[in-house]
Amino acid sequence: MNMKHILISTVAVLLTVPMLLFAVATSVATSDAAIPATAEVKIDNFSFGPQTLTVAVGTEVVWVNRDDIPHTIVSADGIFKSKVRDTDEKFSYKFTNSGTYSYYCSLHPKMTGKIVVQ
Repeated sequence: MNMKHILISTVAVLLTVPMLLFAVATSVATSDAAIPATAEVKIDNFSFGPQTLTVAVGTEVVWVNRDDIPHTIVSADGIFKSKVRDTDEKFSYKFTNSGTYSYYCSLHPKMTGKIVVQ
């Protein structure tokens, strides 16, 4: 193998490695983006926490009842409604459209919260 062939082979390798690294990095970024987003609202001491939660479109919000008594999660516009959730039980809803979603506990109507979807 002469010096010209060695030089051409070396250049080819040097040009190929960055392209392979870029392909791997792009694949990892795409994989990370495919992971569904989740957010949690805790129900405790007759309140939703946080009272206002801002999430991205496509986020699944999970409400967890940490209170010693049952509660519900009901949207003011009727989009979602949970059954009665006892201590440590969960309810989830995936928000696919942007907007502001007010909700409350039907057993304790003074308990209110809001999900802002952007």
